[in-house]
Amino acid sequence: MRPLVVTTFLTLDGVAQAPGGPQEDPSGGFPFGGWLVPHADEAMGQQMDAWFAGAEDFLLGRRTYEIFAAHWPHVDPAGDPVAAALQTKTKHVASRTLPSLEWSTARLLGDDVPAAVRELTAADGGELQVHGSIGLVQTLLAEDLVDELRTIVFPVVLGRGKRLFEGGAAPRTWETVSSATTSTGAVMTAHRRVGEVATGSFALNDA
Repeated sequence: MRPLVVTTFLTLDGVAQAPGGPQEDPSGGFPFGGWLVPHADEAMGQQMDAWFAGAEDFLLGRRTYEIFAAHWPHVDPAGDPVAAALQTKTKHVASRTLPSLEWSTARLLGDDVPAAVRELTAADGGELQVHGSIGLVQTLLAEDLVDELRTIVFPVVLGRGKRLFEGGAAPRTWETVSSATTSTGAVMTAHRRVGEVATGSFALNDA
């Protein structure tokens, strides 16, 4: 088995919509596209380079695929590990509306996304990485298919927009395996899935 790893950018109130620019995802009249950009710094770039280094291939939703396909093929991969990875490694795209894909090394998944993902992760190998793709990630969390969740949480509250966990997720306990803070106050954290949720009580005993 190989791990399925999700990386996502979040606000303090859990919004993951359109972090990189106004036109990424304006659906629902979202007015804050590009909210991440003023908080990006060198530490964040270095962490993303390190996280991308472990990718064997990628799993993307339709909208994220289209955003990536419009940008990353035109970036010089020399000295840019993210561009090099996205240009050369396979992109598996979950979409019921795209008839074909023009970006090289991109392929469409079947209609049964959870089954296709289980097949992709059944063999040994490097990480199957998901970036962006909020709707797809919600499906993967609900199906308990995510092995590691990497988040960068920025000191921003928006009050509206698509939230990572609003679609529900399988109840699970996660172990924090790394955490660091950037110069702008963003918190970069990786969590690995552990198992069932444990509960307890702080109530005083009556005895």
